[in-house]
Amino acid sequence: MRIKSAQAWWVRIPIEPDRQHRSDFGQLQTFDAAILRIETDDGLTGWGEGKNAAGSAGSYAALVHLLNHEIAPRLIGRDPADIVQIWEMLYNGVRYEAAAAQGHAMPELSRRGLSVAAISAVDIALWDILGKSLGQPVWRLLGGRKADRLPAYASGGWAPADRIGEQLQSYLAAGGFRAVKMRVGVMDGAPHISAARVKAARAALGPDIELMVDAHGTYTVAEAKRFIQLVSDCDLAWFEEPVSADDKAGMAEVRSSGPVPIAAGESDATRFAFRDLAVLKSADIFQPDPAFCGGITEAMRIGAIASAFNLRLAPHLWAGAPCFFAGLHVCAASPSSFTIEYSLGANPMIHDLVEDDVSVEDGMIEIPDRPGLGFTIAETVLEAYAQRS
Repeated sequence: MRIKSAQAWWVRIPIEPDRQHRSDFGQLQTFDAAILRIETDDGLTGWGEGKNAAGSAGSYAALVHLLNHEIAPRLIGRDPADIVQIWEMLYNGVRYEAAAAQGHAMPELSRRGLSVAAISAVDIALWDILGKSLGQPVWRLLGGRKADRLPAYASGGWAPADRIGEQLQSYLAAGGFRAVKMRVGVMDGAPHISAARVKAARAALGPDIELMVDAHGTYTVAEAKRFIQLVSDCDLAWFEEPVSADDKAGMAEVRSSGPVPIAAGESDATRFAFRDLAVLKSADIFQPDPAFCGGITEAMRIGAIASAFNLRLAPHLWAGAPCFFAGLHVCAASPSSFTIEYSLGANPMIHDLVEDDVSVEDGMIEIPDRPGLGFTIAETVLEAYAQRS
C-alpha cells in the first residue's frame, strides 16, 4: 500500500447570523479549517485537519498551499503506515536522515506554526488510513480504550452577566452536561467585568455543576492574578490560558498565586512545548489541539508527559470533524484524559461536514468503534464550501 495522492482545501462554512457570537477575535461569521484528503493506491482514503488560527476564524490559504505544493509531493509513494517516520521526516526536513541516524531531533527552523499544523493534518489522515486498512478503530491501535463513553463538557459562554446564567443552563439541557465552560478576558475589558459574569454564572448553575473559564491568553500576569482573587468564591474547575502561551514563566506565576487549576496548551505545538509547561510548573491540565500540536502521534506523546508529571489531559477540540474525532481516540487511549470539549457554539465543521451524528447524552459522548477515525465526510458539503486555490 502506497500513498497515491494528497489534496488539501481551505473549507469555509458560513454560520447563520442568529447563531454567530462575538469573542476576542471578533464576530465569527464562518467556520474555517484546512481539510486534507490522502488516498492510497488500493483505494483507501484518510481525512486530516490542520489549524493555524484562533477558534474557527482566520485565513488558511498559506497552510493549504504548504500542504498541496510542499508536503504532498513528499508523501507520494510512501507507505502510509510509516506514521512516525513520516512525522519525523516532515519535522526534521533536510536533516531527517541525520536525525534518524543520530537518534535526536534536528528540526527545521520553521518547525512550529504552519509546519506543525501541516504535519498535524497529515498525521491525522495517516492514522485514519491505518485503522481502515486493518479494520480497527484508531484507539485500538493506540493501546485500547478505557471506556466506550467519556464525560464531556459544554464549551461556549459569551453572554453578558444578565444572560450568562440562562445561556449556560441551556447547555445543560442540550446534553445533560455536568460541566460548562465560559469565555472571559479582553472581550469583557477589565477583569472585574469578567468576574461579574462568572459570579452570575455560578449563582445560576448552583454548586454542583463544574464551571471552567477561558481567557484565550488575553490577560497580563497582573490581570490574571487579579481575576483569580475576584472569583475566589466561585469554585472554578480550571482557568484556561490566563496569559499568552509565549509567557510560560508568567503562567507559572499565575498558577502559584491561587488555588484554581490552570489549563493550557491549545496554542502550543509539539511535545517540546508541553515539556516546558510541565518543567516550569505552568499548568495542571494539558490541552493540545490535534490539528495544531502535531496530530494524534504528538498528542499521545504529550499525554505521556502529562502522565509522567501527574498532570491531566483535556484536548482542545473546538475544531472540525477530523480534529474532533482524533481527540476522541486520543482521550479514549490516554491514561491522563478525563473530559471531552464539546462545542455549544455554531460548529458546522463537525455537524455538517460529516454524515454522522455527533451528540452528547447524559453528559457523555460515545467513542467511535468503526475502522479508522470513525466518520464519513459529507462530500457534497465539502464540495460546496471548499475554497479553490
